[in-house]
Amino acid sequence: MKARKSIINYLIIIFIIVILINILAYRFFFRLDFTQDNQYTLSRATKSMLSKLDDPITVTAYFSDDLPPAIGQTKSEFKDILVEYASRSKGNVLYEFVNPNKDQASETEAMKAGVSSVMINVREKDQTVQKKAFLGAVLKYEGKSDVIPFIRPGESMEYTLSAAIKKLITNDKPSVGFIQGNGEPTLSSFPQASNELKVLYNVESVNLTDSTNLSKYKTLCLIAPTDSISDKKLKLLDKYLSNEGHLYLAVNRVNGDLSKAMGMEVKTGLERWLAQIGVKIDPVFVVDSRCANVSVRQQQGAFTFDTQIPFPYLPIISSFAKHPVTQGLESVVLQFASPISFTGDTSKVKFLPLAFTSEKSGEENAPLYFNVQKKWGESDFTRPKRAVAALLDGKICGDKKSKMVVISDGDFAVNGEGQQAHQLQPDNLNLMVNAIDWLSDDTGLIELRTKSITSRPIKQMEDGTKLLLKYLNFLLPIILIIMYGIFRIQRNQMIRLKRMSENYV
Repeated sequence: MKARKSIINYLIIIFIIVILINILAYRFFFRLDFTQDNQYTLSRATKSMLSKLDDPITVTAYFSDDLPPAIGQTKSEFKDILVEYASRSKGNVLYEFVNPNKDQASETEAMKAGVSSVMINVREKDQTVQKKAFLGAVLKYEGKSDVIPFIRPGESMEYTLSAAIKKLITNDKPSVGFIQGNGEPTLSSFPQASNELKVLYNVESVNLTDSTNLSKYKTLCLIAPTDSISDKKLKLLDKYLSNEGHLYLAVNRVNGDLSKAMGMEVKTGLERWLAQIGVKIDPVFVVDSRCANVSVRQQQGAFTFDTQIPFPYLPIISSFAKHPVTQGLESVVLQFASPISFTGDTSKVKFLPLAFTSEKSGEENAPLYFNVQKKWGESDFTRPKRAVAALLDGKICGDKKSKMVVISDGDFAVNGEGQQAHQLQPDNLNLMVNAIDWLSDDTGLIELRTKSITSRPIKQMEDGTKLLLKYLNFLLPIILIIMYGIFRIQRNQMIRLKRMSENYV
């Protein structure tokens, strides 16, 4: 009887403990994050922003039910992050989930709010069928609203959500100006970058003239000029930087024309201005054994076909400094880059190289002829780890501090226009937008853009190492099983001998 009472008492105590744990878990959000990039830990920028919310923000999440596991996990992760936002904001983030697929009215409501639908493949009754799915959200704050049309699985949800909240609570967005008038690509040539930047900034075209109020721009962007830049315009840049301005500069010191198979030096006068502030971009082509391919048309008999050939003049950059501009980047493809160095006063200006070529890289002087059939060897790659992007922070011009990011390729983040337009690979876009964010934003949201890893390319290794890993991967499990079997046999034999001994009890 006493034993029965003790069991009942234990069950009551366990029941009470479970209830208390649930109450505490509801009121205090807590989890351990062991991911490499702290993917499930809110940043200081987000925590600071949420703690300053005075009025509630409502989030209506439009997510379909019964999604495939790989996509359905996005809904679970979005709900988890909303729970944490609600906890950190002391209840000022309110949320609800709506299934747009439940009826026509809900679907119409989601689409009218700006949430996009996507077609996904779903397995039903042993066959694959297409299903319309929604993964988006609408945020409302003080009569204003913003929409997240589609939350891509694997992207940085914290950046997406925090940027949307910041957009709503910020009354005056900083301005970012894209300099025009010197042969630069127009603003319409940067649709991907422009769309990313417009979340937090007013993005405008600007000309370097005496009548232009350059001080209104948090950051000026000068990208791939092809015409000569007058001394008068360069003095305006001096004046802008001397007033604590920020400059993003992506410049072609050399350029290649694949239709003519020629590579030439580019002179705009900008190189002289950069040399005066201590930045030297050599008029040479960086070549790298880790590179992108070009398509070469070949003919064999009556047949014509295209062949992909490695082209060392298009280096794939995968070595980066540890800095918010390059955080989370995996690989950036550059077009005809050049090495960057600093010859200025390091006591006044901090110079930090941001991106480097590989261990097997070199340089070739311009002008030159591109020989796509060339057999590249070790002797062509004798200048390793050359900087192709860098930042300057300090008294660049005058006595006031300013900032500058310099990249020795002006075309790596240009989409182009018309039939020449193309989609950028994610890290090319991230490098440009991260750099402008670092120059323009003081809240720290830049750390969130590349918080989720986009890709993990297989590292290059020697053939012998590949062969060793191949056989090790195949044989190691078999060897371990055989060793365990031998151990079991010997152990059983010892037990059998022990039992057969006269003194065994």
